Amino acid sequence: MINVYIADDEDMLRTALVALLDLEETITVVGHGSDGQAALDHSPPNEVDVYVLDLEMPGIDGIDTAGTLLARDPGIEIVMITRHARPGILRSALTVGARGFVPKNTPAEKLARVIERVHDGTRYVDSDLAVTALGFDCPLTSRELDVLRLTRQGKSVSEIAGNLHLALGTVRNYLSDAIMKLGAANRHSAAFEAYRYGWI
Repeated sequence: MINVYIADDEDMLRTALVALLDLEETITVVGHGSDGQAALDHSPPNEVDVYVLDLEMPGIDGIDTAGTLLARDPGIEIVMITRHARPGILRSALTVGARGFVPKNTPAEKLARVIERVHDGTRYVDSDLAVTALGFDCPLTSRELDVLRLTRQGKSVSEIAGNLHLALGTVRNYLSDAIMKLGAANRHSAAFEAYRYGWI
């Protein structure tokens, strides 16, 4: 029997998945919650074999949740689900160690088979999501990525300048260019977008 925990902030979808997956002979849903923190707080954590995590949740998102869970217990498996197949997200999910990646419109029966495959050690990536991920190039320069990476780490503009040995004005120019290329509201939004696309 595969013990599964589901984290998704869409209550109707989550409860439907719980009910449908519980009908599977090979799967038992041992818990569910509306965000990443709920998955991290589940007790006892060692009863879960596979976590099914929504990519976009309030607070701790699916990728950060997966990274924390896998750092705590490398033996568990992660299946990520998403409504919006944004380019680069697949790379981010695989980088943290997720072994399954499917859209939210995946039928519960197919999701059950994906869970079984992932539990058996096989990676599963939805083909449409894979095509999307492979077909998008990063528009940012390496220096723009550097300043966004440090922004994501909570560094101020002056700290970024110090870390990269650049003038304040140069850092501001890199940030401004990155914000414009990504259509972001500010440097923090730009850093978040670059992270979500898997570029930093």
